[in-house]
Amino acid sequence: MSTSYLPATTDSIAQALEAKNPSESISIFYRILESPSSSPESLRIKEQSITNLSDLLRQENRAEELRSLLTQLRPFFALIPKAKTAKIVRGIIDAVAKIPGTSDLQISLCKEMVLWTRAEKRTFLRQRVEARLAALLMESKEYSEALNLLSGLIKEVRRLDDKLLLVDIDLLESKLRFSLRNLPKAKAALTAARTAANAIYVPPAQQGTIDLQSGILHAEEKDYKTGYSYFFEAFEAFNALEDPRAVFSLKYMLLCKIMVSQADDVAGIISSKAGLQYVGPELDAMKAVADAHSKRSLKLFETALRDFKAQLEEDPIVHRHLSSLYDTLLEQNLCRLIEPFSRVEIAHVADLIELPIDHVEKKLSQMILDKKFAGTLDQGAGCLVIFDDPKTDVIYPATLETISNVGKVVDSLYVRSAKIMA
Repeated sequence: MSTSYLPATTDSIAQALEAKNPSESISIFYRILESPSSSPESLRIKEQSITNLSDLLRQENRAEELRSLLTQLRPFFALIPKAKTAKIVRGIIDAVAKIPGTSDLQISLCKEMVLWTRAEKRTFLRQRVEARLAALLMESKEYSEALNLLSGLIKEVRRLDDKLLLVDIDLLESKLRFSLRNLPKAKAALTAARTAANAIYVPPAQQGTIDLQSGILHAEEKDYKTGYSYFFEAFEAFNALEDPRAVFSLKYMLLCKIMVSQADDVAGIISSKAGLQYVGPELDAMKAVADAHSKRSLKLFETALRDFKAQLEEDPIVHRHLSSLYDTLLEQNLCRLIEPFSRVEIAHVADLIELPIDHVEKKLSQMILDKKFAGTLDQGAGCLVIFDDPKTDVIYPATLETISNVGKVVDSLYVRSAKIMA
C-alpha cells in the first residue's frame, strides 16, 4: 500500500477498476481511503471504494486484510451516519464469511467489533453483531457460550421491541435448543419467532428458514406428514430465491416420504421439474435409501450409508431418522427370517440377512429383552432358541370375572340386610 493518497473521486475509482490485476486495484482503493477530504462527495466515493475493496479482498481470499480493514476504518466511521457504518461493518463480516476456513477468524472479528460497539455506544450494530457471533459459536459447537450470549440479547431486544431482529434471535435460539436436544424449549422459541414474524413483513428467505426449522421439529416428533408440508413451503421459498438451502429442504421432503413408507414417491419427486434442478449427491443418497426401503434390503441400506456417508451420516437430522429406520428394517427382516424355526444357528441367520454375526447376535438379544419375540440365546452352542407364543388360557379371565360378580352380589345383599336390620 502506497503512502501517497489519491483524491476520492470517480476518476480514482475508474482507475482502480481498470487496473491490470487485483493487487493493483486493491492498492489504489487503499490510497483512495487515505484521502483526508471529508466532503459529502468524498465520503460517498470512499463508501463505494470500501465495497469494491472488500469484494476484491474476498475474491483474493485475504481474510486477515479484511479484518485489519475494519480496524483501519474506525476513524472513518466517526464521519458517516451510524446506519451506514452498520451496513459497511456487516458487509465486511459477510465478505469474511464467504472465504472458506475462516470460522475462528469470524468469531474473533465479531468479538472485537462487539467490544468496539460497546465503547462507541452503537447499540443497533452491537445487537446484530452479537446475534451473528451467537450463530458462529453454535456452528463451532460452543453451545453454552452461545446460549449465554443469546439469553442477555433476547431480553434486551424484547425491551426495544425490534421485531425483525427478534425473529432472527428466536429462530437462532430454537436451532440452539434443538442442537442441545431440548425439544420443548426449541418449540417455544420457534413459536416466539412465528409470533414476532406475524406482526411484521418477513423477507421470503427468513420465512423459508422458519418453515425449515418447523419441519425439522415436526419430523423429530415423528409427525412426518406435517414436517413434509413445512419442508415443501421452505423449498418453494428457497427455490424462488435460488438459495442453496433449497436442496436440503428437498432432501428432507424425501426423508419424510421414506419415513411414512411412501418411498415409491421419491423417484417421482426427483424427476419433477423442480427436482431435476437439484440432481446431485444429496438427492442420489435419498434415492438409494428409498430403493433399499422399497426392497426391504438391509444390504442395499448399508451400501447407501457407506457410499453416501457425507450426505447421510454427517447430516445430523437425516442420520437420526435413518438410524431408527434401519433398526425397524432390521427387526422386520429378523422376525421374518426366524419365524419358521424353533432352533436356529445365529451364523445361519447372519448368512441369510448378510450381516456380521456379532451385529445380528446383539440385535437378537435386544429384541428378546424388548419382548419382540419369545426366545433365548444359547451362546455356548451359538444358537437362537425360539419359544412358541404362550397361549392364554381362557378359564382364568372367566374365573376372575365370576369371582368379581359374586363379590358384587355379596355387597348388594349386605346393603339390603343392613336396611332390613335398620
